Amino acid sequence: MTKTDKLDFFIGQNIVYPKHGVGNIVDVQVQEISGMSLELYVIRFEKERMTLGVPTDKAVAGGMRCISDKDTMGKAFQTLKGKAKIKRTMWSRRAQEYEAKINSGSVILLAEVVRDLYRSGDQSEQSYSERQIFEAAISRLAREVAAVEDICEKEALLMLETVLSPEPVSPEPVSPEPVSPEPEIAA
Repeated sequence: MTKTDKLDFFIGQNIVYPKHGVGNIVDVQVQEISGMSLELYVIRFEKERMTLGVPTDKAVAGGMRCISDKDTMGKAFQTLKGKAKIKRTMWSRRAQEYEAKINSGSVILLAEVVRDLYRSGDQSEQSYSERQIFEAAISRLAREVAAVEDICEKEALLMLETVLSPEPVSPEPVSPEPVSPEPEIAA
């Protein structure tokens, strides 16, 4: 059915497509489009309930890649633990940059967006658009973490929340020191 012997990806493999996140290759088909025979990866994205056909010869050039390995995911988690870098530019410009990072296909850039837009309970509120971009980024990152760690997306989200939330510093119990009465000094 395939016209090439060597393919970069195989049926059943989890991949990352930049614009859509984690998907699974369900088939490799040959279709005739405009009189030309074209070999396509058929990719199913469960989260979006979408199926996409990507030409096999343009998949890598289009940014399609295998899911991250454990080392790359470790670097992404280190990025999440870092300090947020929020530029002092207009929100519309930052939003464009965040969207570009989300759609880049890079798990490290995705982690940067999640880190920069994360707000803990004691921090100020996010705007609607800021929250939308954050939700898109953390959802896509969680799907890749879930695929790498072989866990469900909810467990991956909990794992990300744990990394993002600073450890609560609990004060050590202070044992009361015995108070010795001060001797009275006769005047």
